[in-house]
Amino acid sequence: MSEMKLGAVVITMGDRPEELRALLDSVAKQHGDAIEVVVVGNGAPVTGLPEGVRTVELPENLGIPGGRNVGIEAFGPAGSDVDVLLFLDDDGLLPDATTADLVRRAFDEDPRLGIVSFRIADPVTGRTQRRHVPRLRASDPMRSSRVTTFLGGANAVRTQVFAQVGGLPDEFFYAHEETDLAWRALDAGWAIDYRADMVLFHPTTPPSRHAVYHRMVARNRVWVARRNLPAPLIPVYLGVWVLLTLLRRPTAPALKAWFGGFREGWRAACGPRRPMKWRTVWRLTRLGRPPVI
Repeated sequence: MSEMKLGAVVITMGDRPEELRALLDSVAKQHGDAIEVVVVGNGAPVTGLPEGVRTVELPENLGIPGGRNVGIEAFGPAGSDVDVLLFLDDDGLLPDATTADLVRRAFDEDPRLGIVSFRIADPVTGRTQRRHVPRLRASDPMRSSRVTTFLGGANAVRTQVFAQVGGLPDEFFYAHEETDLAWRALDAGWAIDYRADMVLFHPTTPPSRHAVYHRMVARNRVWVARRNLPAPLIPVYLGVWVLLTLLRRPTAPALKAWFGGFREGWRAACGPRRPMKWRTVWRLTRLGRPPVI
């Protein structure tokens, strides 16, 4: 049997050339067949890359899901030219040259495995933040498990998933696009794994560094619910997140931006609505994360 073919998509705004080059070098050092790489310049030119790396330069920033969708299509419709696509942040690094082998083995051994979420570790301390473990019980980042979502800049996706359920939601621009895709994949019968042995080094940074963070987190939370949840669960899910946001006691400007985004989520179009089956709700619940939190 021929070796599973891997590709990689990296989006960049052109502001981290040294980190990007280090990431691409770490991809090139992976054992097994060479991984074809596409770098998407998201509203920025891309220069100085190693030979053989393909580039797509977009005239404007399409956001994280929009940029990654362009990268997917660079590998053919729904990424069909390869079996699995890796999505890696441009300031990340694969420290272990066997990661690609682990990815191939994971997808070979489980034909219903659709998505793998890597463990993100700080390159200096080696620590993994709780928010980078995609489950509620996140105290032990070294424990691999089945999960209900994944990390956007450190993952691998079987391209059959895109062919069946579509790509990332362009409308989101930033935040929660992974949850939207994860719920659609789970509803179609695919599984998602968090793998502690597949590591991406990434510097520890707060997500709130992005100016649009609070508004888009709230807006897209509403959109995830409107697009994917059965109608009775929408107010429960959003009510829980309003309560959690208030309990975290954000600053007054942050809270104002959050509620502005929450209102926008109800007023603005969010794309097609395809509510998940109730058996998927039960599946998410059995996996430890019912779709109300």
